[in-house]
Amino acid sequence: MSIQIKQVSKKFGDFQALKPLDLTINKGEMVGLLGPSGSGKTTLLRIIAGLESADQGHILFSGKDVTNLHVRDRRVGFVFQHYALFRHMTVAENIAFGLDVLPKAQRPSKSQIKQQVTALLEKVQLEHLAQRYPGQLSGGQKQRIALARALAMQPRVLLLDEPFGALDAKVRKELRRWLRDLHDDLGFTSVFVTHDQEEALEVSDRVVVMSQGKIEQQATPQELYHQPASRFVYDFLGGVNVFEGQVHNNRLQQGQAWVAFPHAEHAESGQLYLRSHELSLTLQPSADAHLPLEIKAVSLIGAEVRLELEPIGWNSPDLWEVSISHTQYNSWQPQRGDTCYAQPHSGQLFSSDTENGLRALSWSNKLVLLKKKTA
Repeated sequence: MSIQIKQVSKKFGDFQALKPLDLTINKGEMVGLLGPSGSGKTTLLRIIAGLESADQGHILFSGKDVTNLHVRDRRVGFVFQHYALFRHMTVAENIAFGLDVLPKAQRPSKSQIKQQVTALLEKVQLEHLAQRYPGQLSGGQKQRIALARALAMQPRVLLLDEPFGALDAKVRKELRRWLRDLHDDLGFTSVFVTHDQEEALEVSDRVVVMSQGKIEQQATPQELYHQPASRFVYDFLGGVNVFEGQVHNNRLQQGQAWVAFPHAEHAESGQLYLRSHELSLTLQPSADAHLPLEIKAVSLIGAEVRLELEPIGWNSPDLWEVSISHTQYNSWQPQRGDTCYAQPHSGQLFSSDTENGLRALSWSNKLVLLKKKTA
């Protein structure tokens, strides 16, 4: 089932939680609503569900206006962050609850309910836990049961509010892969709220980035990561190093630091955004860039080595972060206090007077394997 959101807005007192916005979610699509706290993503999810009413605008399910339809009549499954399972009921009873309380005319027979519960337990791979109670389950198992309970009502839409937020990182990663497989298997339309960028990019068919009650950008995970539409999207996705300066002769310059790039004749000043994997480090400046940095910290994290770097003779809002391989680390052996130079390979320039990026920033230089100078 498709969902159309047309000019929906919402205020809580003087606070504008949602500014008038439009969004279409296609049948069978999994859409992630991504944004910081207070961006309006949960409010939008609750309005789709019918748990909140919009001040203006319309919600359409497959072309039918459901704006004024009660939540129980929308056939929407809702999964909360903290499971909301009944502690005094077994796993099987929790899953069956929504079916058991249906009006008699709509309620399946006891045998039908039992068959449906058994099928759902198999689907979530927890059939051996049917007679356990929520207090005897792990967090990941509880969330699977919450999902099974939502699916028991055969919803047209599945809505999830920070479904994995209360779980540890390993379980979260396992469950989001499982949810994606379940979504593909059953083919339902689903919308989930998250503030976790990795989660949204890994699971979603399309990501909707929200800020201050409006949509900043909606795109596939690949498009969103490689073509962010604004400074906010770039910053929120994380891992960004920023160099700010004035443009002279196709150079962005701040003090003695500069970066050369093509096609910047329309910019006078701006901020160059560079992700850590779009940089390499050298022991000498190149013909394309002069960005001196002092190493402030070296951290071996799993498969990579992360360097924190402080600009020398120029300013940045934050320390820079660059990741190098263990091969580079072993060859170079960087230490705190060492000086090195950033070599950008691609990036995006945002001019100071607009949110639109001036693209076509690219360098052909290959990565340089650093080697420590010997006396």
